[in-house]
Amino acid sequence: VMILFAFPPLIAGDLLFEMERLLDWPFFDAARGGDPLLWQHLFWIFGHPEVYIIFLPSIALFAMLVPTFAQRHLLGYPYIVLAAVGTAFLSFGLWVHHMFTTGLPKISLAFFSAASQAVVIPTGVQIFALIATLAAGRVIFSTPLLFATGSLAIFVIGGLTGVMVAIVPFDWQAHDTYFVVAHLHYVLIGGTLMPLIAGLYYYWPLITGKKLSDRLGRSAFWVMFAGANLTFFPMHFSGLLGMPRRVFTYPAELGLGGLNMASTIGSYLFAAGMLIVVIDLCLSPTRSKAKRNPWNAGTLEWLAEPENEPWGVRSVPLIETRYPIWDQPDFMRKVDEGRFFLPDAEEGRRETISTTVLDARPLAVVRLATPSVLPMLTAFALGGVFILTTFHFYWAALASGVVTLGLVLAWLWTTAEIPEKSCKPIGHGLELPLYLSGPQAPGWWAMFITMLADATAFAGLVFGYYFFWTVHPVFPPPDMPGPGITWPMVALGLAAVSWAVTIAARELNRRGAVAGTRVLLALGGLGSVLAIPAGLAGPWLHGLDPAAHSYSAMVWLLAIWTVIHSGVGAIAQFYALARSIAGRATPVHDADIRNTALYHHFMLFTAIVCWGTLGLFPEVT
Repeated sequence: VMILFAFPPLIAGDLLFEMERLLDWPFFDAARGGDPLLWQHLFWIFGHPEVYIIFLPSIALFAMLVPTFAQRHLLGYPYIVLAAVGTAFLSFGLWVHHMFTTGLPKISLAFFSAASQAVVIPTGVQIFALIATLAAGRVIFSTPLLFATGSLAIFVIGGLTGVMVAIVPFDWQAHDTYFVVAHLHYVLIGGTLMPLIAGLYYYWPLITGKKLSDRLGRSAFWVMFAGANLTFFPMHFSGLLGMPRRVFTYPAELGLGGLNMASTIGSYLFAAGMLIVVIDLCLSPTRSKAKRNPWNAGTLEWLAEPENEPWGVRSVPLIETRYPIWDQPDFMRKVDEGRFFLPDAEEGRRETISTTVLDARPLAVVRLATPSVLPMLTAFALGGVFILTTFHFYWAALASGVVTLGLVLAWLWTTAEIPEKSCKPIGHGLELPLYLSGPQAPGWWAMFITMLADATAFAGLVFGYYFFWTVHPVFPPPDMPGPGITWPMVALGLAAVSWAVTIAARELNRRGAVAGTRVLLALGGLGSVLAIPAGLAGPWLHGLDPAAHSYSAMVWLLAIWTVIHSGVGAIAQFYALARSIAGRATPVHDADIRNTALYHHFMLFTAIVCWGTLGLFPEVT
């Protein structure tokens, strides 16, 4: 969820940045109405949640290996989950603490300072739950646990300095100094890098069937632990003494030579510890096989065997506790003997069970796609779009984009199939359907999640428009004509009609009126196509030059974003129409039409916000 809402603003900022760099659209050029602070806002809306995005997987690693080496259930599990949710929520209210020195209003400074200090509470809950688990258990000392506990110690130091820079007067003194460099690296090394190495030593037997060396691992840990602290702890003092970040040299009169020399020595020491880990990995193939589940873990991933068998697990088990290997008698043996669900792949397909979210009630058997070269070809074609654009080969990039679209549609056409039977027994007297559509289907949720991310990126662009409105005395500029009201409202009307007929097509198809469904899908696609020239007509006919001012650039960007989405909507509508004509979409097997209707809910939202902003907002201001 955090990735879903954090990365799109960065994508929006990158889009603005690339349009300015490649086409000279002045989003950040103050001389033409732009503002560099817009980039800072969009970047840090991503940048601070990102810190927690990379830390929460580490908490997950700790929550797996700490109970294993304490040989007991994790204490305070519900509180850890609630703390993770709280961290996710609070992390989106912190980004401005990176901008305390930019001249923000005092009320903003107070709010974001308080939020920045509040986020340590859920983090502290997680850390104390892990410590309590170790204190209450029978601890088995091991290399993974050594890395885990050492990384927590380093992370706590980074968290304490994080509270310090969350206090505005202190941040004014420490901003852009090596104190911030020290804080950042304590957080990243303690919260990300060393937990990953702990996970590497923990899960290596699961991946390869062979354990890494305890002797080399512990040597690597102590060398890295000493190196990390020797490198970054002195930076706190050099920063407070005036050492600015992002410099390669400094005056000798500052008296920082000893501190910086210590940091240099520590960095080589840390690198030596990483080298020991690499040597350990290289020696791994020469070691003998470890037994299955060598740590005596209680969690489900240790069911898998890293060799020989072409499946993950023999049957899909019924899970009754969080540590089924410990708590459910003969659990691994029953799974291996196929005593649970889907014990046999009768049709030779890769299958799993779709369930409800909260209580895991079985809903359907989901068949995964058969092996195909199309996804790999699609990846190459999509990569070509970005690589060719980087080198300004725009026509080649456009051709690569067309190829990408064709490959995606071909893959969807071949993998979205009507099953040969409606239901399938999965064992223990249960029979589940082989087809789902609507909110219970994975494909529907894939569309929903994709469009949430898309809407978040769009919100970042709209934020840019209203940001300029707040920083300019008059926005839009009085001497610059906008796109008018007429054409934006025409585009909005066409988008609304396209949405309405698509929803009607979904309902008619559900009732078995196939002919009417096809007519409405065709009309909806036509409406989406007509919305493209209507949306572009406003800024085009009014002569808006996107390179002249940030206002005209934002108008063009929002208009282009929206009409591209109208084009995608038209492709989806015509694709659903083609599926219906080919007999691959029926009143029962209607996932394509339902997913297309879901897309158009988001499309209508985008059209209302975009065309309302461009057409109506200038008139009311």
